[in-house]
Amino acid sequence: MKKTISGIRGIFGEDLNLKDVLEFCNNFSSLIKTKKCVIGKDTRPSGQMLKDTASATLLKNGIDVFDLHTAPTPVVFRESRKYGAGLVISSSHNPLEWNGMKFIVEGRGINEQELPQIIQHQDILKTKVGVESDLATSYVEDAKKIIGNIENSPKIVVDIGGGAAKGFAPELLKKIGCSVEILNENLSGCTRGPDPTSDNLSGLISSSSERDIGFAFDLDGDRLVVVRNGKKQTPDVTLGLGVAKSLELGYKKFVLSIDTSISVEKFIKEKGGTVQRSKVGEANVIDLMLKNDAQAGGEGSSGGFILPEFNYCRDGILTSGLIASMLGTSEFDEVLNYMESYHQIRDKIKINSDFHDKVIDEIKSKFSKEYSEMISLDGIKGIIDDDSWVLIRKSNTEDIIRVSAESNNVEKCKKIVKDTVELVNQSYEEIR
Repeated sequence: MKKTISGIRGIFGEDLNLKDVLEFCNNFSSLIKTKKCVIGKDTRPSGQMLKDTASATLLKNGIDVFDLHTAPTPVVFRESRKYGAGLVISSSHNPLEWNGMKFIVEGRGINEQELPQIIQHQDILKTKVGVESDLATSYVEDAKKIIGNIENSPKIVVDIGGGAAKGFAPELLKKIGCSVEILNENLSGCTRGPDPTSDNLSGLISSSSERDIGFAFDLDGDRLVVVRNGKKQTPDVTLGLGVAKSLELGYKKFVLSIDTSISVEKFIKEKGGTVQRSKVGEANVIDLMLKNDAQAGGEGSSGGFILPEFNYCRDGILTSGLIASMLGTSEFDEVLNYMESYHQIRDKIKINSDFHDKVIDEIKSKFSKEYSEMISLDGIKGIIDDDSWVLIRKSNTEDIIRVSAESNNVEKCKKIVKDTVELVNQSYEEIR
């Protein structure tokens, strides 16, 4: 089971059980000052059982529960701003046998100070039993106000991936003026996996060949992948397009995760904006945004564009509308060409989590001899030159160590990743 600020995640029936849901939701109740909580789930088979257990626990502790039923993560985040707290039953892009919970307070994900209050046992003294109500959301109308109307009626293919974006992403795109075709609307018979960043999206690539653009979502609707001209774009391109639109709207102050492409940072600075870097993870990006009053940003590894005035989370649905509004403009082509001139490769190595810190410490000493500049904000990042870097860090969501690298030369990028993966494996063998 993974217990991080990204949420609780595990394989349901193995290392995540209903008693765990009861325990964590019991603890979460103490963080809900308003005594009100919005709840929603994605489309995983185990989702209803977990949601019923979570709701019952919150109700027992005097929390009024507002049920969105099946709803994307961004919708739960949006509504939680009105009620004070939220809970998403999801493990986002993980395989179907996984499930989990994302905890929301004051419209944002929990931070590192609040996590221990959820994962460490505590007793809750209830004053009364809460009340459960169904909740209708104004998410689509609220998002439309941010995006506006599109005049040229772009043709768009949307791959739902059988997830919770069904009924939300297509509706928003239609309402702002797009012509929409839908793929993989339901989980039954879905032709791709839950994570569009790792799937080849062959169906979407084929269907979008005669359309202006294709969008693919993960199971809970916070991740977005773009397909353009028969090519699956990197997650950093999704973020870069969202950033370009926010620059167009006049925003200048950005926060990016440390693993986000240097191309996004350079594009922002060329347009007169400023950039600060955070640890990887949506909650870390949001935390730095709130501390510094940043106007936009996100993390490249998940294609997660964040617009704080609308939502304190990655919002793939809103981002799809913002990108659609740029189609046919010179800004869209400019940012796509700019981002495509850089090459980023992400790899992962399965390593027992008990050894993660030791492996990273071992790598740190080796990096110090090879690179003139190192950044230890999150894992170890070695700066190779103005256009190239490498980062190793332990995952917040899986039992792996991640290796990311970038360069404006694709062969150079491949070599950096290959050499670093070998170095990680070698270090793991040495300390075991």
